[in-house]
Amino acid sequence: MAIAVVLTGMGNDAAKGVKSVKANSGYVIAQDEASSVIFGMPAEAIKTGAVDEVVDINEISAAIERRVVKFSKLVPVGV
Repeated sequence: MAIAVVLTGMGNDAAKGVKSVKANSGYVIAQDEASSVIFGMPAEAIKTGAVDEVVDINEISAAIERRVVKFSKLVPVGV
């Protein structure tokens, strides 16, 4: 399983990337507008509908950790 994180920035190239991550059963986190210096990249990713979670920059590591813990509970040990 892949986890993608889209952070502050200009452009829309993340939009294509997040669609690919979702198409391959990945999980996508985007930085929220309030904590972004430039919200262009996260906004374009969010518009695709492929973003699972939008969080403050200070919450991104916790969001990743929550997803990893949830995933690890779904996979039997030794697999």
